[in-house]
Amino acid sequence: MEYRAFGQTGMQVSAIGFGCWEIGGGYGSIEETQFIQAVHRALDLGVNCFDTAEAYGFGASEQSLAKALGTRRKEAIVVTKFGVGYREAPNFRDSSRQRVMASIEKSLQNLRTDYVDVYLVHWPDVNTPLEETMRALDDLVQQGKVRAIGVSNFRLAQLDACMRIRRVDVVQYGWNMFDRRMQREIFPYCREHNIGVMAYGSLAYGLLTGTFTEGMEFGNDDWRSRRGRMGAINLFQHLFGEQYFPKNLRVVEELKGLAAQYGKTLPQFALRWTLTNPVISTALVGCRTPAEVEENLGALGWTIADSDMQKIDEIFARHGVNPAPDVWLEKI
Repeated sequence: MEYRAFGQTGMQVSAIGFGCWEIGGGYGSIEETQFIQAVHRALDLGVNCFDTAEAYGFGASEQSLAKALGTRRKEAIVVTKFGVGYREAPNFRDSSRQRVMASIEKSLQNLRTDYVDVYLVHWPDVNTPLEETMRALDDLVQQGKVRAIGVSNFRLAQLDACMRIRRVDVVQYGWNMFDRRMQREIFPYCREHNIGVMAYGSLAYGLLTGTFTEGMEFGNDDWRSRRGRMGAINLFQHLFGEQYFPKNLRVVEELKGLAAQYGKTLPQFALRWTLTNPVISTALVGCRTPAEVEENLGALGWTIADSDMQKIDEIFARHGVNPAPDVWLEKI
């Protein structure tokens, strides 16, 4: 296993992290017994970072992770998040002190633990002063309920404002071959301030598995199939929107050939690409089975040649796909 510094937290995190969104529902299908076996296999192979959130099934993902970790809790760096999905809150978001304190207690209960290694604000809440949120999070650290704190999906100005109140230890952002927006401002800032970076969506939400086809349909309960609010998210449009999806699939087909030259599968090649950026502490990827855990670890122990990194960019350009569009995650 390859381990990297988790910013200035003092923790060493596995380069491949285990994402637990799927077990919470709303993102494909997954069977809990196999999930538990996958977590055990991951621990056996040295994976120590497990990422979940309150919003992933509102307790379902955290509870499944707790069941899977069992007596091996101390082998894991457990990351969870709060702040989004509340029906009664404006824009479904709430990062008030009251919410911070209530959510951590629920997460600790769901996770069957008395501390969380990293606690993140899942999405920014513009209706709550950052000072209020950051002070509440720092209080959790002082109380011993949280080891490190951070934010996810914050714009640069918001991240910087948080840093001026209390150091942000860890951040979480989307990063993959199809989504490189964070290289513009966020990653240079994190490098300058030595902030731990968790990359989510490392396989572009399944696109970089190489298994998608142009006529495929996602299940009705899968976020990738929704219109309405999900359809208004720029990320959705640039990956799965009618204008982009066929072109993206053509890019994927060419990338398969490049991966094959290394004797690697496309997911392994894509994860290696994600980890090539030195600012990344861990690349998160969902695992449904022990076999998928073993497959993902094939991304470690080798490098992509600079000439092939350039070829990747040429493939995107040839098909008219811009992997760093000048848009944020949402239409504001």
